[in-house]
Amino acid sequence: MSQSLADKLKSLGVKVGTSSLTQSRSKRGIPIEQVVEGQFVSTEFGETFICENHYPLEYQHGQSGIQLSASMDVLAQWVGETRLSGLPPETLVFLDTETSGLAGGTGTYAFMVGVGRFEGNEFHLVQFFMRDPAEEPALLSALNDFLAPAQVLVTYNGKAFDAPLLRTRYRLHNAPIPFADFIHIDLLPLARRLWRERLPSRTLKYIEENVLGAQRTSEEVPGYEIPYIYFDYLRTGDASPLKGVFYHNSMDVVTLAALLNHTAHMLADPLHESIEHGLDRIALARLFEDLGKWDEAAQVYERGLQDDLPEADFWQSVQRLSILQRRRGDLEAALSLWEKAAAEGHIYAHIELAKHYEHRRGDLVEALRWTLTARALVAELSLPIHVRKHWLDEIDHRRGRLERKTTPRS
Repeated sequence: MSQSLADKLKSLGVKVGTSSLTQSRSKRGIPIEQVVEGQFVSTEFGETFICENHYPLEYQHGQSGIQLSASMDVLAQWVGETRLSGLPPETLVFLDTETSGLAGGTGTYAFMVGVGRFEGNEFHLVQFFMRDPAEEPALLSALNDFLAPAQVLVTYNGKAFDAPLLRTRYRLHNAPIPFADFIHIDLLPLARRLWRERLPSRTLKYIEENVLGAQRTSEEVPGYEIPYIYFDYLRTGDASPLKGVFYHNSMDVVTLAALLNHTAHMLADPLHESIEHGLDRIALARLFEDLGKWDEAAQVYERGLQDDLPEADFWQSVQRLSILQRRRGDLEAALSLWEKAAAEGHIYAHIELAKHYEHRRGDLVEALRWTLTARALVAELSLPIHVRKHWLDEIDHRRGRLERKTTPRS
């Protein structure tokens, strides 16, 4: 009878299982249960360690509460999931992983998974931790139980990293993926849309500090150090440095809840006075425009133009609003914006006015006048060669057509 793999390993002196590792580790260093308050939970695949925290629903993370208190209708449009708008907060689960590396693939695993759910009058945050990679099946099983009541997964860059990583780990153990049918809200693409013009970074911690106004304590450890801290723990058995990793992960999950609430409020009421930055409001206007909510977008653009905007962003927003007003059929509003921009030397406004007088007013002389002033403006400005060529090609084509139309035939 052939030997099993386990028998072969034993015959070579290799210890199978994790009991010996746990005993050895406890002798060499401080075990996790003495570093972080938690407990061991039993699954059909063995034990895994969990740390639990409970936050009241009124908890404030910086300037934002963690309880979802705004409509998710617009967010549902952004995500492309109409089901989302009718779901209660209790169906959401917020997830963040700490991993053995950032490369992905079958060699990368999540040694810690932090998840949070709204339960009754609190936010229940649980961190699943494996003391050894051999405990991964137990961790995944326990995580499965926590995710079971949820229908919506909320992450930050989770579509590209956390979710694919966990899918791989479940598949490697021939286990069903518990979030396979969940709606997935990845807040990173939304953060990029809302703050790419105002903030130099869109990492979760930077957004936490500069949008939510929340600061972490000295327990925080940089994310790039976390894999090395875990590998040191596996080598030495000393869990002491992992306390900061638990703190980092828990704050990431809390930040996800606060950020979802904050962005949901922005999308539900983009004219609200709590939106302090003009660039944020303009970003909202562009998002509403892309969603086809043109009436709302026009209102938000108009309100944003009243804020203190950098000059380049102001005139870019005027241009976008003018084109939007034309699409909406509000030609008077568009004409007013074009005249304002033309007075400040913006070429596109001269072209739009030329189009307006040619095609809508039938005033070819006035259309030619705006075309010629546009060409003179191009000649005056210091423009990149390709930009100058673009404008001259369009202007000269228009000029030739208008001159032919306005020149009396003999």
